[in-house]
Amino acid sequence: MLPRRLAQLFAGLILYGLSLAVMYRAAVGLDPWDVFHQGAADRIGWSFGTVTIATGVVVLLLWIPLRERPGVGTVANVVVVGLAADAGLALMPELHDLALRIPVFAAGLVLNGVAGGAYIGARLGPGPRDGLMTGLARRTGGRIGPIRTGIELTVLAGGWLLGGDVGPGTVVYAVTIGPLVAFFLPLMTVPETPQGGAPPPPGSGPAREPAPTAVPS
Repeated sequence: MLPRRLAQLFAGLILYGLSLAVMYRAAVGLDPWDVFHQGAADRIGWSFGTVTIATGVVVLLLWIPLRERPGVGTVANVVVVGLAADAGLALMPELHDLALRIPVFAAGLVLNGVAGGAYIGARLGPGPRDGLMTGLARRTGGRIGPIRTGIELTVLAGGWLLGGDVGPGTVVYAVTIGPLVAFFLPLMTVPETPQGGAPPPPGSGPAREPAPTAVPS
């Protein structure tokens, strides 16, 4: 079962990075973290993917005082998503026609939901940004919803000040990504294998995880 989980993890992370590149090229607005990544990249002259990786490393370091423990998927997330995003941007041309950019953004958004369901469903560790949110909630005793909102508004404001792309797509992403991942996650969650390697009993179905309360990244 582990080989399948690893394959699903890396396929999901690669698809996630490519979906970010698709939405980037659509140029109708990015999700809060990518508004920050784009703005920082433009300011310091790094590639979008490089800034995504660097931000992931910094966020992962913030896990230390929160006593969060990363999994294989957490570390892979930091590296693979940024590399895949840069590869996608290198392959995709800039788009200028709004009539084309809107459906391209919609396609990227759906791909992002599929990718989130795939890599979260592999059950090999949360993304660094999700771990920051859940770690803060556990350490402070606060509710995940307000903590998520506070983190993303802070990141969004910083990205906007840096010149990141805030637009209608930013709002659409915020409203739709949760339901999309919630739809795909149960379909892609790798079932738990009972001790001894025996298959799960008939009718038990796949192990389900709760829908993520933050953008999977």
